[in-house]
Amino acid sequence: MAEVARMRLTTEEELRTKGGEITPDDVLGLRSITKDYLCSPQANIYEVEFVKFKIRDMDTDTLLFEIEKPESRDEDGNPMKIDPSEMARYVRYRFSRDFLALKRVGATVSFRVGDQGVKDFRMIERHYFKDKLLKSFDFVFGYCIPGSDNTCEHIYEFPRLSDDLIEEMVNCPYETRSDSFYFADGKLIMHNKADYSYDA
Repeated sequence: MAEVARMRLTTEEELRTKGGEITPDDVLGLRSITKDYLCSPQANIYEVEFVKFKIRDMDTDTLLFEIEKPESRDEDGNPMKIDPSEMARYVRYRFSRDFLALKRVGATVSFRVGDQGVKDFRMIERHYFKDKLLKSFDFVFGYCIPGSDNTCEHIYEFPRLSDDLIEEMVNCPYETRSDSFYFADGKLIMHNKADYSYDA
């Protein structure tokens, strides 16, 4: 939470009325989970499409979760581009309570880029429990060339949680939530949301 102390704290309502582009500094100053998306699907002018995602325990190399988006094809069997408005922007995860004891998790994401290159592609992901910030992650993908397929793994260093907090998170399914903000050249182009339970 150290980065929040250096940022000007803000609210979702302030960001909606400020005018202009939403920047990384803006979302780093958010005090709580957003109630709605801060950009429309049409903001994804680079046609970034996530096609595969998996997470693993870095200490044991155990696969914890994996999902792959089926490829859409036309009547002739050719790959079809998905309209950004149809892209899933919300994911619900269900893990066991053991997940909360993990120290390091590797998240591998595969994604495609459209006809425009993506400059300074960056993700800021903020995790909350009952609107209390647990951890903020900040990952830089860098430049992605036009028409490219990309795969990278980011390492999540999880905070140490007290036994009482773990018990509360287990007993309150889906009150642990996250906002994932994606930026290109310092401007918000995608916003995805997720929630989590630990009672599987």
